Amino acid sequence: MHYVMHLDGVTEQCRDNEKYKRGPPQPCIKLRGAGEKPIKGEIHVPAASLMWGTQRGVPLGPSLSFVQIRVQHQKLLLKHNDKERIIAASAKVPKPADRTFQYGTAGFRMKAMLLDSVVFRVGLLAALRSRKLNGQTIGVMITASHNPPEDNGVKLVDPMGEMLEESWEVYGTTLANATSEEKLFEAYDKIIKECHINLDTEANVIFARDTRSSGAHLTSILTESLKATGTIYADYKLLTTPQLHYITRCLNTKGSPYEYGEPTEQGYYKKIASSLKVAMQGRHFSGSVTVDCANGVGGPKLRELIKHLPSPSEGGLEIKVVNDDVLTPERLNHQCGADFVKTTQRAPPSSHAAPMTRCASLDGDADRIVYYFNDVDGTFRLLDGDRIATLAALFIGDLARSAGLGEKLKVGVVQTAYANGASTAYVTQDLRLPVVCTATGVKHLHHAATKFDVGVYFEANGHGTVVFSDLALKRLNKYEPQSPAQSSALETLQALTALINQTVGDALSDLLLVEVILAHKGWGPKEWDLTYTDLPNRLVRVEVADRNIFKAFDAERKLESPPSVQAQIDAAVGKFKNGRSFARASGTEDVVRVYAEAATRSETEDLAQKVTTIVRQAGG
Repeated sequence: MHYVMHLDGVTEQCRDNEKYKRGPPQPCIKLRGAGEKPIKGEIHVPAASLMWGTQRGVPLGPSLSFVQIRVQHQKLLLKHNDKERIIAASAKVPKPADRTFQYGTAGFRMKAMLLDSVVFRVGLLAALRSRKLNGQTIGVMITASHNPPEDNGVKLVDPMGEMLEESWEVYGTTLANATSEEKLFEAYDKIIKECHINLDTEANVIFARDTRSSGAHLTSILTESLKATGTIYADYKLLTTPQLHYITRCLNTKGSPYEYGEPTEQGYYKKIASSLKVAMQGRHFSGSVTVDCANGVGGPKLRELIKHLPSPSEGGLEIKVVNDDVLTPERLNHQCGADFVKTTQRAPPSSHAAPMTRCASLDGDADRIVYYFNDVDGTFRLLDGDRIATLAALFIGDLARSAGLGEKLKVGVVQTAYANGASTAYVTQDLRLPVVCTATGVKHLHHAATKFDVGVYFEANGHGTVVFSDLALKRLNKYEPQSPAQSSALETLQALTALINQTVGDALSDLLLVEVILAHKGWGPKEWDLTYTDLPNRLVRVEVADRNIFKAFDAERKLESPPSVQAQIDAAVGKFKNGRSFARASGTEDVVRVYAEAATRSETEDLAQKVTTIVRQAGG
């Protein structure tokens, strides 16, 4: 006679055990760590204590419940194996002695060959974060976004699909820089004590990667880390970064009043496709859009999304996919992608788009998008994150007024110092909407956006989304329109809340958002471009000996150190009409980025050169 038990994803057949001579032989339960050998302490449960009612496949009984079994199992697992497993597994991926790591705005990002120890330790952090949050699912994404193919990175996703809470970034940095396995476990144990983490709590982690050749190796290291901590995990293989954010939120809201959607990749496509149909309100797309996928994971995922959308013959959007070669790793982000377009101010050589054709470029993990087109005279015109933000704010503000909700929904725009000054003036003076400036980094913009009923945030690089507050969602769902026109506007607004991936910037979702707006407005790229005129601007990358000496304040628009540098920048700016410039240290490399804008192109170049010289002299 035997029973089948399911615990932590492990199925164990338990047969008669004659080891314990306490009366007749009795069926028992032998508990294992996830995928590992049996733990040294074993829990034996007499058949008499079990009943054939089950929870997650585990028999329940009056004398020893599933919860008691689970708690005893966790205690034994952690008591006997945690330290030994962590130390043994970590020893296989030792930290490079000459490297210092820092969890920055994009997590950890560097040459892939340096990441082994970092990824292992991020696994420890993810398990602790999940246990701290009572077993909520934490996401881990392995990607380096727009970086070259030889780079990679890793970052955590919090339960609602947002970036890792800032106060926990220091823990990631501490674990990553522990100089030995013993020091690593000391740091791990210190986090447990400081955060009052209950190790009896189940830990749940999901992870995915982009198409980089180093991704499979790094996920195998992450898996070993999660096994060492007894974490329940799921590998979602290849996903865009926004898809992992979406699935993380879906898993943590499933069955709650705030359920976000089906927690699968297919659920993601179905949600977007169904909401797109409603949002269009019978309008038609004009022409096609050519999408450069940076030869990254966005290519195959966009093609999969297209399968769920109406075909052009059915009145759907014609999407021409280019640069979607994921079989040649070295082509990732090479002369293509959103960062290439933004920094070089030209279309990818392989796009071959005709004049006045709408074009868009994603980045390597599909969390950024920029639009552009070539004018009839061949002039390149960029429609970057600032343009997408102003377009979304214009449309949502119009919809709110048309639905009769203009006074009940506070719409605001969040920007960084990199936003073009002309876009800020357009929002405040033409759209008459409030603008908030934050430090660079999605976590800062997202947090500020949640302060509005509808918060629109995009960085100039094309990373952004729209966030609807719980109050706004309730008002949209309960509001009773007073006319057919109000009803139509309301339905479109409601559809946008599902079309938009509110967890994080999502190039695929944002692509369709832009196309919906242009269809409603009856605009092509030219009309969109004419909403305002950008001030000429320049972004310069300045290598320095130590970026950490450059300390910024006022949403990174001014420097407090090195001493006197800001005064020199102010003096330079004062010599130019509409001049504005600032210097900001990179979060991942010893580089300071100088941004400059002025009334004319020549003045902009002159200002950028002067500020670059100031920074280079100060940086040594």
